[in-house]
Amino acid sequence: MTPRGSAVSPRDAADLPAGLGGAPGPAARAGAAPRLPLRRWLALAAAPVAAGAALLAAWEAYVRARDVKEYLLPAPSAVARALAEDPMRFVDAARLSLTAALGGLVIASAVAFALAVAMAHSHAIERALYPPALLVKVTPIVAIYPLFTIWFGFGIAPKMLIAALITFFPMLVNAVIGLRSVDPAALDFLRALDASRWQLFWRLRLPSSLPYVFAALRISVPLSLIGAVVAEFLSGSSGMGQLILIANGDLDTPVLFGAVIVLAALGVSLTALVSYVERRVLFWHASSMGV
Repeated sequence: MTPRGSAVSPRDAADLPAGLGGAPGPAARAGAAPRLPLRRWLALAAAPVAAGAALLAAWEAYVRARDVKEYLLPAPSAVARALAEDPMRFVDAARLSLTAALGGLVIASAVAFALAVAMAHSHAIERALYPPALLVKVTPIVAIYPLFTIWFGFGIAPKMLIAALITFFPMLVNAVIGLRSVDPAALDFLRALDASRWQLFWRLRLPSSLPYVFAALRISVPLSLIGAVVAEFLSGSSGMGQLILIANGDLDTPVLFGAVIVLAALGVSLTALVSYVERRVLFWHASSMGV
């Protein structure tokens, strides 16, 4: 048995379960999901692409057959023209919205995880912090944003804070659950080695929390975009929210649909990126092995 506070020996670390000891065990490395070949990826993408193409074709046919007014329901070809005529308009607006969304997500994730570490180690701290965290979740954005504009102006800061408020609670709850969802056998094993609290956190609690943290990120990424766009919509100053406001005032429905498509593409791309990073980081976990 090693003295308290000392590092776990290499021999003992080799016996730790997968995810402990700083590296996954041989079984985890052997069980990592193999990379899919290009042909397999194309086969997986064929069904959703075909379904999307059929939906767009039916939409186009309906608008043309019923002679629907463009301000009511534009055809997909009209939306494509709106996107192609001035693509930089959408790119610049999307860049501003994405900056506010990701900035808010980073702030919320950092603060939420730090608080989750404290709450996971102390029920008293959890009881003290949970009610204010719940209050943040249930407070309407439209009631807070005017205060943020008074305090921080009309720049990007209040938009980032709105995105942070929306994504804070899912990250906090999932991180607390993940930090506490440790394998009892692994916990007893490390305690038998007189592992310090820091070693317990680094070698057990942190790896155990990562699946929950990534699950929270998959939820929070779309929410951060929603928060940023709603803040821009309330301020009317920049980003996709301003673009939507202007298009709505001009009854420019193709541009409105174009903004929706751009936002949907951003949300899907960011969620796919989170899933990719999750598979790379959690290759030792069952959720990334397809079991």
